[in-house]
Amino acid sequence: MATATAYDGKGVSRGTVELPAELFDQQVHEHLLYQAVKTYLANQRQGTAKVKDRKEVTGGGKKPWRQKGTGRARSGSNTSPLWPGGGRAFGPTPRDYSIGLPKKQRRAALAAALSLAAREGRVRVVEDPSLEAPKTKEIVTLLKKVGIGDEKTLFLTGSDDGNVAKACRNLARVRATSARQVTPYYLLESEQLVITQSALDQLKEVFAS
Repeated sequence: MATATAYDGKGVSRGTVELPAELFDQQVHEHLLYQAVKTYLANQRQGTAKVKDRKEVTGGGKKPWRQKGTGRARSGSNTSPLWPGGGRAFGPTPRDYSIGLPKKQRRAALAAALSLAAREGRVRVVEDPSLEAPKTKEIVTLLKKVGIGDEKTLFLTGSDDGNVAKACRNLARVRATSARQVTPYYLLESEQLVITQSALDQLKEVFAS
C-alpha cells in the first residue's frame, strides 16, 4: 500500500494519506519509461532545420570554364557543393520527428512513474492552496513548510489554476501543471512531487479508470 504525507493548505502536517494503488503501487517498467521519455522528447522537436541545396542557391547557369584544356578540374556550375557559396550536399530539410505511443502504454508509463516517486518517498499531498493573487512568496513558504528546499519540484493542480501556475512560474526549479497534462517525463525529471487533493482526485478520475 502506497502512502504519502498529507498537509493542509498552509503546510501543516495532517498525518498520512493512502494513495490509489492503481496509480501509485504498480510495477515500474524501466523500458516503458524509456519509451515514454523518448516519445515526449521526440515530439518536442520542431524539425524546422533547413539549408539550401545546389538548386536553391543564387548562381549557376553558365559553365565557369570550358571542359578541357585549362589545366583545372572540370566544373559545371558555381552552385556545386564543392564551391564556396555553393549549395549544401545532403543537408537537413524540414521533417516530422514525432512518434506515437499506444494509450495503454502511455497510462502504464504514467503509473510506473508515479509508483516510482511513491516508493522513493517523493510524494506529498496538500489541500488546494487558496491564493487570492499569484504570490510566489506564498508558494515558497508552502514548499518550505512541507519540507522542500531547493529540489526540483513538480506541483500538480486539479485544474488550470492561474494563480498557482503564475506563482510557480517565477521559480526556476518548480514546474506547475494540471493533473490532466502530467507526463512521465515531468515526473522523472523532478526530485519532489506535490499533489493537491483535487489533482489526486482528477488523476484517479482520468487515468485510473
